Amino acid sequence: MATIYFFEKPGCINNTKQKKLLSLAGHEVVAKNLLTHPWTKAELLSYLTAIPLKDWFNPTAPAITRGGFTPESQTEDSAVTAMLADPLLIRRPLIEIAGKKMAGFNLESINKLATLDNSKDCELAKLMSENLVDCPQKAQNTQCD
Repeated sequence: MATIYFFEKPGCINNTKQKKLLSLAGHEVVAKNLLTHPWTKAELLSYLTAIPLKDWFNPTAPAITRGGFTPESQTEDSAVTAMLADPLLIRRPLIEIAGKKMAGFNLESINKLATLDNSKDCELAKLMSENLVDCPQKAQNTQCD
């Protein structure tokens, strides 16, 4: 089984379920606080560059939902600068498995690096069938503080 480094926002409903799913699949999850980690530009970019710039952002971040920040108008440099100043802007979780890094919770990508198949565990199967990507607070028109 794999050791998975998991940068989360403590208290996030989906991050909690995502970590539980990974643990139930038999992996060691090392949770780290995304908001207090001393990010550098290079380290943050190492998680983000595999996905389009528009997908780097947490759509429920207060700066976005209040209309003060527009992801569509960002360059790579301005996006990272903004994220370093306001980590709530970062799409989460940020995950590292065996040196491979990714942003967001994509079961297909994770399963390529750390097997998630454990058909004997009913709780794991239930979690895998849930939507663990879209923030439940977004559906309630609230934001991620």
